[in-house]
Amino acid sequence: MKVIDLFAGGGGLSEGFRQAGFEIVAHVEMDKSACNTLKTREVFYYLKNTNNLDSYLRYLKKEINRDELFDMIPEEILSRVIQSEINIETLPSLRKRIDNILASYDNPKVDLIIGGPPCQAYSTAGKSRDPYNMQNDKRNYLYFRYIDFLKYYRPKMFIFENVKGILTSLDGSVFESLQKYLSLAGYTLDYKILNAKDFGVSQNRERVILIGWQKNLNLSYPIFPNENFSTIQELFSDLPSLQSGESIDGKYAYLKNKNINNKFIRPDNWVILTQHITRKNNENDLKIYHLAVSTWLNEKRILKYNELPKNLQTHKNTKSFLDRYKPLKNDDISHTVVAHISKDGHYYIHPDLNQNRSISVREAARLQSFPDDYYFEDSRTAAFKQIGNAVPPLMAYKIAEVLFDLLNKN
Repeated sequence: MKVIDLFAGGGGLSEGFRQAGFEIVAHVEMDKSACNTLKTREVFYYLKNTNNLDSYLRYLKKEINRDELFDMIPEEILSRVIQSEINIETLPSLRKRIDNILASYDNPKVDLIIGGPPCQAYSTAGKSRDPYNMQNDKRNYLYFRYIDFLKYYRPKMFIFENVKGILTSLDGSVFESLQKYLSLAGYTLDYKILNAKDFGVSQNRERVILIGWQKNLNLSYPIFPNENFSTIQELFSDLPSLQSGESIDGKYAYLKNKNINNKFIRPDNWVILTQHITRKNNENDLKIYHLAVSTWLNEKRILKYNELPKNLQTHKNTKSFLDRYKPLKNDDISHTVVAHISKDGHYYIHPDLNQNRSISVREAARLQSFPDDYYFEDSRTAAFKQIGNAVPPLMAYKIAEVLFDLLNKN
């Protein structure tokens, strides 16, 4: 069954759907680094399916560069990743490119469209930083472009994912309009607020998951089984200790005789550790991190910013945003991972006092349930941004499994 992934980001949704048995015929994304990541993932699956994964491993070990890797791959595989903004002007060219891809199939019918417009316009954090409360942000209305694709390709079902803020954006008018026009496009729809932790992800992450299906299909919103999640300690148990600024990338470096139970995140026989890369935190932040973790370990509470010694305080605001520094908790799951992790790691301090740093790229990827064989392109900052913006692949996989069965039965 064929899928188009819109506003694809770094590929969290499409990864889950691919592992559940769907075929991703096109990813549409405007960010260049995210597109490079999507291409590298296409390369991984092509080489895996042709029993040539050694070339991918050579790339991870820095024995060949990305251009050399991509040169091994047929252009029709790489062309599934379309770097483009989605707007009125680009719609004709996007349709043409996707139609050309579909023309290579015996049956060019699209079964599913997945994705969700950028969520900054609906997020609480985004509104707090905008003097107009994001009311003038054009991203409020990108869902119309999503609907344009539905009307053109007429998939049997669609998945629309976004932050909870979309329900109340512009006093609820955005979500009311979204539901109205999805219905006019010919779909029955329903939505729920789902939490990634209920799908086995080690993260407390609530998102609106809206599912629609053609009105002639006898379907209803599916019931998803609850899954067990790993604690942070279990999730990081096979990763070697690092200090601030240290990194391990493309090495046989997992701790010996250690493995995690989650085979989705660390597949059997996967032995090369990549992107276990940490920031170089400054001395002031490291002192604060040490205090924050110590406070949690000794008192089981979050250290407030106004409790810091005066010589460590760098902001004048000591009355609001007092939880600026948050350690992860060894015996629990993470709070929501967001794209701001690309700017600093203060909200994601490693729980091990001896390591005293913010989390690595690979640790953040695991919190989002990305497989360890998933490689994020271009830079540490770009990787963190892609990870923070993603739908957890394991959550997507569990949703896709259920939808796969529903579509097969219909």
